[in-house]
Amino acid sequence: MSEMTGGEAVAATLARLGVRHVFGIVSVHNLPIYEALSVRDDIEVVKVRHEQAAAHAADAYYRATGEMGVLLTSTGPGAANAVAGLYEASFTSSAVLMVTGQTESRFYGKGKGFLHENDQQVDMLRTVCRSVASVRHPSEISAEIARVADDVRTGRPQPGAVEIPIDFQYAKVGSEPSAGSPDAARVGEAPIAGSPDVPRLRPDAALLDDAAERLASAQRPLIWAGGGVVSADASAELTALAERLGAPVVTTIEGRSALSELHPLSLGFRSDRPQMAEVFAEADLLLAVGTRFQNYATRVWALRLPEELIHLDVDPGVIGLNYPASVAVVGDAKLSLAGLLERLGDSSPTIDDGYVERARKHRAADIEAMREEIGPDHAAICDAIRRILPDEARIVRDTTVPGYMWGNRLLPIVAPRTSIRAANAAIGPGVPMAVGASLASGQPTVVIQGDGGLMLSIGEISTLAEHGLPVIVCVFNDGGYGVLRIIQDALWDEHHGTEIGGIDFVGVAEAMGVPAQHVASAAEFEEAFSQAVARASGETGPVGPTLIDIDLTALIPITFPLPAHQRRREN
Repeated sequence: MSEMTGGEAVAATLARLGVRHVFGIVSVHNLPIYEALSVRDDIEVVKVRHEQAAAHAADAYYRATGEMGVLLTSTGPGAANAVAGLYEASFTSSAVLMVTGQTESRFYGKGKGFLHENDQQVDMLRTVCRSVASVRHPSEISAEIARVADDVRTGRPQPGAVEIPIDFQYAKVGSEPSAGSPDAARVGEAPIAGSPDVPRLRPDAALLDDAAERLASAQRPLIWAGGGVVSADASAELTALAERLGAPVVTTIEGRSALSELHPLSLGFRSDRPQMAEVFAEADLLLAVGTRFQNYATRVWALRLPEELIHLDVDPGVIGLNYPASVAVVGDAKLSLAGLLERLGDSSPTIDDGYVERARKHRAADIEAMREEIGPDHAAICDAIRRILPDEARIVRDTTVPGYMWGNRLLPIVAPRTSIRAANAAIGPGVPMAVGASLASGQPTVVIQGDGGLMLSIGEISTLAEHGLPVIVCVFNDGGYGVLRIIQDALWDEHHGTEIGGIDFVGVAEAMGVPAQHVASAAEFEEAFSQAVARASGETGPVGPTLIDIDLTALIPITFPLPAHQRRREN
């Protein structure tokens, strides 16, 4: 047996939890943890350039694999930098654990102005985390990390955080068994805690009986699949239930990949589109799974749903929050959908003749309308991405006009856990999310990114190069904040604060070690993208990233619809 420090106890606990990657930046207030992680063979430390990027990468890591994402930060400014990424993880319900440092225990809470001091750090983190722990004795390190990790992964996933004073990280806290020893590692008198698995929440059998009976008698059922289906790894069960019922499926943006969008029953994400209102009007029952009916998907809750609503979610707080439910089933989506399938047995669908075909016609009409809105150049780029990209590749969309208009809607998602975006509509997380998604999956990962958003995380281009990640950064470059300029054009006669042109993204990328090129047409994009996918797949040499700088001013522009309050009012 060898003595174990507090930092080594952190590493041992994360390993016991099944953690394989940790995203972070080394600091004076986490150095013992960083060193302990770095010498292990079973955990890789991924060195990013900013703590916010570490949080976004950990978030996308979870979304791409279903495994808890972990980040390591310093106390004070380092922890504060990560808050925006934790906010996104909270908004989109991701299992993310942050381990952060804290000042020496003898100075903690005394307001003496010590280096990186933040006596209110726990309160700050509680604004974006469901569970936060502050370790008060070295022997508690493992138990506190395991406790927060269990909360992070239980029920509706949510981020959590643990702060550990720097002196506890250096302290000798117990013994670690030598290789091959059957003895449990111990921290003081407590064993290393944690398990890679947490139990799923089982639904009430009587409620499933009721829901199955209503589904079996519905003649025009419709399924609404949210991100909870994806996070529960319930895509197979959802697909089987849709096929058993013969029911079309709409999804939220986070629910994309719950059902392949090439499946004949898929209507995709378009619940907010005018053409789809008739589908909801015709349906006589809606089964909603893993969703809270957010504003955009429901036209700010103006969408009329069928009166018969079966709402299934692991979080009881979201059921009935925005729409009243006829049957409320609280439980894990995978277990609940499996339970409905079992109860329905081999019963044949009772679907009205022509119902599904009419829904498909509405979908086709909406796709045609969308393609007219985005214009032929963007349509060609969208088609090229899907045609060239492998089905299992991850697709990350930053918040940018191409992302809104076709990345979130028209670019087909065909495999589970391949669709990732900033759910809170922030700009900038795209490249950091691609770091986590590509490293987690080992798959080529494309980023649909605006130039304005890229400037918020441009340092992570260096991370892509250092780790040789298979990421293709597609920068749709109009020299500024495009959507804001569209609003300014509609309401005023000048642009203020929205111009950021003159940046040589190709030069910046190449200076950081990433191959890059400019393109000014759909044809040039397709050729460059083919080469980038080949590089990301290792077909032309070592796997690595690429940046493609797309000149939006050379393309036929997108017709961007504005809400009424953002249109000019003439007297």
